[in-house]
Amino acid sequence: MEEFASDLEKTELGKVQIAPEVLEVIAGMAAAEVEGVASMSGGFVGEIAERLGRKNIARGVRVEVGSREAAVDVSIIVKYGHRIPDVARDIQESVRNGIESMTGLSVVEVNVHIVDVELKAEEKAPPAAAVEEYQRVR
Repeated sequence: MEEFASDLEKTELGKVQIAPEVLEVIAGMAAAEVEGVASMSGGFVGEIAERLGRKNIARGVRVEVGSREAAVDVSIIVKYGHRIPDVARDIQESVRNGIESMTGLSVVEVNVHIVDVELKAEEKAPPAAAVEEYQRVR
C-alpha cells in the first residue's frame, strides 16, 4: 500500500479524500485512551518537538492508506504492572474500531510496538524539617 489520500467517495459534487495524517490522529487518540498506555513514543525527534511546545497527537503512529484499506503501526510506552499482551490487544481493537467507524476504511492490520515500560514514580521524600534561620552577621 502507498501513502496517499484515499478516495472514499465520489459524488456529483466531487470526491472525498482522507489524508494519512488524519488517520494518524484518530489512531493516536484511540491508542492513548487504552488503560495501561503511559504515552505514545515518537522517537527522538518527536520528543524534542514536544519539549519545544509542539503537541503532536499522532506521535508514535504511522499509517499506510490505500483506496479502501489502511495499515497502522503504533509505538507506545506501557505503564508498569499492566499485562503487555492485553494492552496491545486493546490498542489493536481500539484503533481498528476508531478508524473504521470514522472513515469507513477497512483496517487490515494494527502493529503495536512496545518501546519502553514506565516505572512507578518513586515516592518523594517528605520535606526536611525547616532549618531555623539565624543571622550569620550582626
